[in-house]
Amino acid sequence: MTFSDADFDYVMTIVAEAASKEIMLRFRNLDAGDISEKTSAIDLVTEADLRAERHITAALKTRFPKAVIVGEEAYEADKSVVPALAHAELAFTIDPVDGTFNFAAGLPVFGTIVAVIANGETIASIIHDPVLGDTLTAMKGGGTFLRRQTGQARRLAVAAPASLKAMTGAISWGHMDEPERSRICGNLSKTRMAFSLNCSAYEYWMVASGKWHFIGHSKLMPWDHLAGVLAHQEAGGYTAKFDGTPYRPGETTGGIISAPDEESWRMIRREIIGA
Repeated sequence: MTFSDADFDYVMTIVAEAASKEIMLRFRNLDAGDISEKTSAIDLVTEADLRAERHITAALKTRFPKAVIVGEEAYEADKSVVPALAHAELAFTIDPVDGTFNFAAGLPVFGTIVAVIANGETIASIIHDPVLGDTLTAMKGGGTFLRRQTGQARRLAVAAPASLKAMTGAISWGHMDEPERSRICGNLSKTRMAFSLNCSAYEYWMVASGKWHFIGHSKLMPWDHLAGVLAHQEAGGYTAKFDGTPYRPGETTGGIISAPDEESWRMIRREIIGA
C-alpha cells in the first residue's frame, strides 16, 4: 500500500474541511452540554472533537479502506488499536482538537494533528491551526514546511544549539507524579524561560520552527506525538525517549525530549529531567 503526494494533499484538504465545518463553528460557541470530562477537569472532550474526528475518519476510510485508523476519541472504545500501529501496512492517527481545554475555554491555542504511519514508521504529518488556517507539514526525507492559508510555503528549521540559560521551551510536567513533578518544575528555572501551552500541536509547531529550543513529555499517546516528532526531525532536530531510545509508533510510555541536536538533548535530559 503506497501513500502518494496526491494522498497527502487529500488528507490536508479533509483536515482543513473538518476544521472549518466542525471545529471553528463551535469555537467560543459551546453550550455546557457540549463539553464533558474524561479523566479530570483538565481532560475534556467537546462536540467539536467528536464531530471533527468522525469527519476525518470517514474521509480516510473512503480513500484508504484497509488502513488502521486511530482517533483519540475512538481509542476510548477500543484500546487495542494503538499496538497495531507498530505493524500496520498503512495507518493514521488523529487528534481532532489537540488542546481541548484551551478550545473549551475560548483560547485560540489548539490544533488538529494527523500522522501517517507505514510499516511501523511515521512517514507524513499534518498539524493544522483551525484559527489561522495555516498548516505545518512534513514528509519523511522531504523537510518540514509552514503552509499559509494564502498558499505561501516556507521550509522550517529548529533553533541553533544554545547554553541552558539561554534556552526556551516547555516540559509538560502536569501529567507527572511526584517527585518528578516538583524536581522538573524546579529545574526549569535553569532555562531562560519555560512555557506551558497544554497543547502538543502548538508545542511541536514552536520547536520545529525554531521559536523554542526544546519540549518534553512524559505521556506518549501517539495522536499527540507521532506527527510532531516527524516534523521536528525533518526540521533538523533530535528526539529520543528519556532512556535515549527512539520513539516509535505503538509506544505509550517512557517520556520524550525534542531538542536542536543530540548534545542539547543530553543537556536537557541531565539538567532538567534529572535522576
